Amino acid sequence: MARVKGGNVAKNRRRKVLKQAKGYFGSKHRLFKTAQEQTFHSGAYAYRDRKANKRNFRKLWITRINAACRENEISYSKFINGLNKAGVEVNRKMLSEIAIDDPKAFTEIVKIAKDALEGKTTKKETKAETVKDKVKETVKEDSKDLSKLTVAELKSLAKEKGVEGYTSMKKAELLDALK
Repeated sequence: MARVKGGNVAKNRRRKVLKQAKGYFGSKHRLFKTAQEQTFHSGAYAYRDRKANKRNFRKLWITRINAACRENEISYSKFINGLNKAGVEVNRKMLSEIAIDDPKAFTEIVKIAKDALEGKTTKKETKAETVKDKVKETVKEDSKDLSKLTVAELKSLAKEKGVEGYTSMKKAELLDALK
């Protein structure tokens, strides 16, 4: 039987591995066999460290939240327990961002958690009422200048006021109808 050489297929395969190994130290970027071994290991390290990266960021967020909680005289575990009892669903990434960027808002969240720990509020009350209150506040603030509102917000206002045919109106028509 005739000998079959790899030809272009083998050359392309080796070239691909060497391209992946570009920048590696020593023979790992020059020789196919060592380059292939190193790319296998590199893939395993990358997979492992993608998982570890998620853990590291979660640790960082928890550390930041804990520091902000300590400033507000509550421990991290009690704070998270209070949020769960209050029915507030905010992930740790957002909590850490709020703690860094807006300490006053974080203090408000801590008050909600403390109230829930003391049993002053229930899940349904806290979740529904706070969201509704925030929406009403923003609508009151923006009611003077309706043009800043989105079409969806204008439609919800039109629905509350009982404007007929608001679903098919454009923004300009909604503004005229609400005035």
